[in-house]
Amino acid sequence: MIIKSTLSARAAEPQFADVFIAGKDQFQSIRIPAVVVAKKGTVLAFAEGRSQNADQANNKIVLKRSTDGGKTWGGLQVIADDGKNCLNNPCAVVDKISGRVILMFQSYPFGFSERDGKILPGLDGPAIVRNYVVHSDDDGATWSPMEDVTRTTKHAEGVTILASGPGIGIQLRRGAHAGRILMPFNEGPFGHWKVLAVFSEDGGDHWHLGEPAPGCCVTNAAGKNISLVNEVQMVELSDGTVMLNSRKWGGKPLRKTAVSRDGGVTWSQIKEESALRDPGCMASIFHPESKEGKGVLLYSGPDGTKRENGTIHLSRDNGKTWPVKKVLFPGSFAYSVLTQLPNGEMGCLFETDEANRIVFARFPLAWLTAVPAAPGTAEMETNGVTH
Repeated sequence: MIIKSTLSARAAEPQFADVFIAGKDQFQSIRIPAVVVAKKGTVLAFAEGRSQNADQANNKIVLKRSTDGGKTWGGLQVIADDGKNCLNNPCAVVDKISGRVILMFQSYPFGFSERDGKILPGLDGPAIVRNYVVHSDDDGATWSPMEDVTRTTKHAEGVTILASGPGIGIQLRRGAHAGRILMPFNEGPFGHWKVLAVFSEDGGDHWHLGEPAPGCCVTNAAGKNISLVNEVQMVELSDGTVMLNSRKWGGKPLRKTAVSRDGGVTWSQIKEESALRDPGCMASIFHPESKEGKGVLLYSGPDGTKRENGTIHLSRDNGKTWPVKKVLFPGSFAYSVLTQLPNGEMGCLFETDEANRIVFARFPLAWLTAVPAAPGTAEMETNGVTH
């Protein structure tokens, strides 16, 4: 009986594996994770490979693949390279119909950054941010050349900088817009962000712009116009409604949300989610396949005032309430992305060690509601990860 109980507790605990390590995997800095599971079950982990620890630092888009559910990872692949220009904000989605893996990201011209005020609006010219897409039809083994989709995914006027996700896009499964692919976006000028979706009806061959959510920018008590939102993710609810969940830029240290009832084209007013604390960090929201019901959502992010204490939250009512939460990783914890593995377990790709290491965690959904094992009855498998 004791052995059986110990094994059960051990099986329920999260397990961790290093994926990218700054200074070891060809780049001085590796940040901004994204993760999806391809149609044949290969887990694909994306990131920005940076020449130094800066947002615009001659970044390339890099990939590692796992064929054993995230337990071990293959070598690093550079899948998108724009020379001296800087590639940012990988955002991935899998077309469930064709199996094609689609990755969207942006290119900053060499010598420009999102904070310097030199980026210009428009769809052409040497001082604009461009939007690109690549795809793979063989579970991430090989990738298409970069395709410039700026003209159909960026507003021609007023928008200087923009970002897909980062993280993942979604493909709608229910209602009149089933099959539509949504890529979550924010667009600036810097500090005056709005959030919206870019969408495709044909598996990523053509892209269209949705409308920004109302209430993204407000006037604060000092009379200054500020943005409430920034990096954003989206999730489909059980009735086909789409919910966005955005990083806090202004307002209270809480996540910002809105919903769309037309497949991501238009949105309700931005509001603050009192149950999800946010120190100002990209985070993840995901709708898993679950025996607990169709309304189950998961959220991963730092729970507190700093980028630490990585916590998984669970909702059973499509995000109306978040009654369950459990610490996945108590130390340094920054950007994170959730996915679901072929065996039903959850995966979470996250930054730790002050964003110098990207780790993949695996855990069963039952771990969230399980009673913690007594001390000494279960030893967590860490594969080199320390807390």
